[in-house]
Amino acid sequence: MLLHDLAHCRAGDKGDIATLSVFPRADEDYPLLVRVLTAARVRAHLDGHVTGEVVRHELPGLCALHFVCHRAGGGVTTSLDLDTHGKSLSSRLLSLEV
Repeated sequence: MLLHDLAHCRAGDKGDIATLSVFPRADEDYPLLVRVLTAARVRAHLDGHVTGEVVRHELPGLCALHFVCHRAGGGVTTSLDLDTHGKSLSSRLLSLEV
């Protein structure tokens, strides 16, 4: 099953940092996401697009996980890559097998 089947993701980017917030479609799936979506696993899945540290913040009151991705492609306005927007990273993250 893909993460997309269990959750949706919102994204943002500022400079060389992208933020990805993952929300389960059903609140009862939040503990599963906490277990399987480690910072290391997210970093490995986004390898090549995110080259720095990935920091995870748990937001249990919102049933959300928030990932701060450092060195995420140089930033929208300064990168020569085709598309390093947070939106692209969120789509890629949702392709993770859970």
